[in-house]
Amino acid sequence: MKFDVKNKVKEYYGGIAKKVESGATSCCCGSSCCDDMSKTSMIYKGEDLSSLPNEALEGSLGCANPIPFAKLKEGETVLDLGSGGGINVLMAAKAVGETGSVYGLDMTDEMLALAKKNKVKMGIKNVDFIKGYIEDIPLKDELIDVIISNCVINLSDDKEKALSEAYRVLKKGGRLAIADIIRIKEIPKDLKDNSDMWCGCLGGAITKQAYHDILEKVGFKNIEIKVEHIYTKEMIDTNVDSIDKAFVGAYIKAYK
Repeated sequence: MKFDVKNKVKEYYGGIAKKVESGATSCCCGSSCCDDMSKTSMIYKGEDLSSLPNEALEGSLGCANPIPFAKLKEGETVLDLGSGGGINVLMAAKAVGETGSVYGLDMTDEMLALAKKNKVKMGIKNVDFIKGYIEDIPLKDELIDVIISNCVINLSDDKEKALSEAYRVLKKGGRLAIADIIRIKEIPKDLKDNSDMWCGCLGGAITKQAYHDILEKVGFKNIEIKVEHIYTKEMIDTNVDSIDKAFVGAYIKAYK
């Protein structure tokens, strides 16, 4: 590729956080992981979002709600990969209660600043937002009970390293329970190598089998990948026929 994936993604999502801070819309280029307020409400349908700051909702960028899928329990320690404005972290903090704790990991200073402001607004004590890359998680081995994330692993250009790190920080018996976008048919190489496609959660999407193989290679067991919805070109807001029904939102669960 002719661009640095990590820096491009960091610049892109940092820009979204700045827009949220300034009061501008938080839509990311019409892609499947672009969430304005209506799309956030759709993804988190059935959840009571009334107690969350608007900035947490506006800074939400994802493809599905990982919280009910993760089945969090009181007292668990949770890590959210690519925590953005903090919506999943704040929801997880409520689920694990005062005896539990939640880490939110993000590589962008702007998103971290936004998330920390949302934490203060909520008055939540059992949350810690930390800066770092999902390929090099700044936490010790076997600290985490549950890893969640929402449309983040696809943004990495080294998914094996990212999932290997997830495995490392999980306790034995711990679980990965994430939402992500996967590819179900081939798309042209120029689209895979397009920076906007990467930032829009599509260029870096891999197949279900490739995802399964990586999870298995780094050590995960009892792997489950469940397709939730198919993205049409209308949903993605594009006229490119090769993208139509090429991507799906999926829930992915695996155990250490």
